[in-house]
Amino acid sequence: MGRYVEVIKLRVTAIWHLLSSRLLYKLVILFTSIIILVVTSLTVISYQMIRKESVKHSIDSTANNLLLVNRNLQDYMDGIAQYSLPQLQYDDLIHAIMNENQEYASRMYLENYLRRLYFGRSDLDGISLYLVQEQKYYSVSRESYNIASRSGYDRDIVNQPWYSTVLHRTDNQYFQSLTLTSTKDNHDAQSNSFMAYHRVLRSIASRQPQAILTFYVNPSTRDTILQDTSIDAGEHLIFTDANHIPFYVDDPLFYQSMLASGLIKQLQDQTSDPLTWTIDQQRYMVMYNESTSNQWTLIKPILYSQIYEVANTTRNLSYLIGAGFLLISFALVTVLANEITRPLGHLSKQMNRFSSGEFEIEATVKGQDEIAHLTRHFNDMVRNTNELINERYRMKLVEQNAILKALEAELNPHFLYNALQAISTKALRSGRLDIADMVDNLAQTLRYCIGGKDIVIASEELKHIERYLSLQKARFGSRLQMTIDWDDSLLQLPIPKLSIQSLVENSIKHAVEQVSEPVMITITAHLTAQDVLITVRDNGPGIPPDRLEQVLDSFEQTFIEREGSHIGLQNLHTRLQILYGEQAGLLIASDQTGTELSMYIPQGGA
Repeated sequence: MGRYVEVIKLRVTAIWHLLSSRLLYKLVILFTSIIILVVTSLTVISYQMIRKESVKHSIDSTANNLLLVNRNLQDYMDGIAQYSLPQLQYDDLIHAIMNENQEYASRMYLENYLRRLYFGRSDLDGISLYLVQEQKYYSVSRESYNIASRSGYDRDIVNQPWYSTVLHRTDNQYFQSLTLTSTKDNHDAQSNSFMAYHRVLRSIASRQPQAILTFYVNPSTRDTILQDTSIDAGEHLIFTDANHIPFYVDDPLFYQSMLASGLIKQLQDQTSDPLTWTIDQQRYMVMYNESTSNQWTLIKPILYSQIYEVANTTRNLSYLIGAGFLLISFALVTVLANEITRPLGHLSKQMNRFSSGEFEIEATVKGQDEIAHLTRHFNDMVRNTNELINERYRMKLVEQNAILKALEAELNPHFLYNALQAISTKALRSGRLDIADMVDNLAQTLRYCIGGKDIVIASEELKHIERYLSLQKARFGSRLQMTIDWDDSLLQLPIPKLSIQSLVENSIKHAVEQVSEPVMITITAHLTAQDVLITVRDNGPGIPPDRLEQVLDSFEQTFIEREGSHIGLQNLHTRLQILYGEQAGLLIASDQTGTELSMYIPQGGA
């Protein structure tokens, strides 16, 4: 897991380095981030505001709706209670009840009374009258398409829970819910009734209960009233009495969940609304309204997700609009940033060319902004730099020519002095004809030395060395011996004039002149992997280590600082580096077996 996280970090870092490698990407990221931040902030703020407004609107609209509907239900229940009162016929009704078992007219009166009540309202499924003393009932109900009247004895009614309840109520009435009741009275059960209303009829004189009048109410009018409270997806509606016994539930299972969670009990103790209730990870806002008599309660749980639907729709629409706006803005930002960075990119490219040594470049100037101002200054800098470089280059050429001429001036007098001395000695000692050869060699040598060319091919330099050594043999005789091992492919190699002579002169001075034994000078030239290596070796006594160190140190001195007896080698080393660069130069190796001087030149002599 740690390795996987590390790989992700590396990839994120690589992407970030890529995006931050160009100014264009940085500008696009900057402006895009600002746009995303603004759009997201506005969307979140508007979403929160719309959510609050949605909750407030839902509370206000639901509270007003429940209040209105509950008033209508209260009026409906009050109307049923009022309809159950005998009013002006109360004495006749009580008389008929008390004499029912003795008078046929009383029995007919009771049946007709129930029929009139039944036909007086269209929302009744049936009416029954239970005679307390006789434990006898009269009932009127609709069976199929006929209105049936029945009577009989039922001694089990006294055992029904509602029976004792209604007898002990001071208001002599009781609303019994049949919504979730599974068992009802056998003789008066109505399958579609949602409520049974019981009214106790008492004797005026004794106040003893004489009969119980019961209305079985069908749900038609109730449903018509409750239609004013729309139940959308995620909403529920419960209609209960003061004891929270349900008279209407749209979803019995949901009501059972409310009971199991203790929400109904919590509503009894609730003093303010709304109430928030969570079940199955769903949050409900529970709105409720109690009637003015505190007898009826309407409960309406509403899913918060349903309340927030408008806010969510608005938020999603805002995100959609924001995404479109972001795409348009991204395109505009990319175009604008590209317009800003394109001149900078062109200027950067010209700067790279300038840093690589191209001094004839010039950046295009567009507009009057800061970038154009910077470009103008860059062009001015290039022109000024070019002028300075040209001036410096000319000065350097003059300086190098002066150095070369000075080197030649140092070399030629030294050679001429030795050559003339050898000729004079030869002439005085023998007067032989070979002096003519020496003079001829001297003439050709002088002509070669004072020639105008600074660079010659190797074959010319070797011919010059042969003439030079023939003159030196006149001085040293058999003590001076020479061999040449030169690669034929290097005979046309361009080399500095008098370069090999400087190396041979060093061998003569530090080897031939220092000993009386014969000294062999070997000249070789061959190719290495990168250079042409020209070597002059002698088998003389060698150069002492401290002296060799001084010679090598002198190679690092400037032309003005040079002095001593090794100016020839110093000058040759300098000429090589002037002509071919720092990769050219001299190497010296010396011990008791001899001295080896190596001159290395880049292949091709470029």
